[in-house]
Amino acid sequence: MPDTLAQILAAAARGTFPAPDGTTTIVEQPSVRDAGVLALTAHSVVFSDEDPQWIRSTLAATPSDALGATMNPHFLCALLARTGRRTNTIDLLTVADALPGGPDLPLREIRDPDHPRVARAMKYRDEVRVWATDGGVVLLGRGVAGRWETAIEVDEAARGRGLGVRLARAARQLVPDPFVWSQQSPGNARSVRTFQAAGFRPVGSEALLIPG
Repeated sequence: MPDTLAQILAAAARGTFPAPDGTTTIVEQPSVRDAGVLALTAHSVVFSDEDPQWIRSTLAATPSDALGATMNPHFLCALLARTGRRTNTIDLLTVADALPGGPDLPLREIRDPDHPRVARAMKYRDEVRVWATDGGVVLLGRGVAGRWETAIEVDEAARGRGLGVRLARAARQLVPDPFVWSQQSPGNARSVRTFQAAGFRPVGSEALLIPG
């Protein structure tokens, strides 16, 4: 079993997952910024510098079966209170292989650090780059455990024309790494469908603990 979050993620990107044995692996935070919980098939990973004994005792007291304990609101609220952090949502975590060639739509890079999309991305990622096209933007940056992550935005007036899929696919061609990751809110079915149509495959669910 890999012993760091980066190793666990790298293995998962290649299709190698921890044993589906219902257990929870606890690893150190990969950075001061990044802490959270990753739920895979019948296996969870808590990446936090909190006391492992406290984490396990709190999980044991969570009113849920072992498979769902780490994503149970009881445990997440306790972890947030203990760390003084906050969370936005529990996301679907997806990954895709990089693709050769260039994007099939014209992109212009936004280099203004004060641009709203750039400024927001830099709160959660490093080495952020953002490209725009008529009707939308695509970004790349290093997020949790140094993984390359992407996000896209499509203007309301440009929806329904396949632009989101083209932007998500462009990220696979722009990423300087063998894999690119993305998170989607499960309730945002349109976003989930867009990324899966662009070749992103589900890995698990993830709750990031954001510094307060």
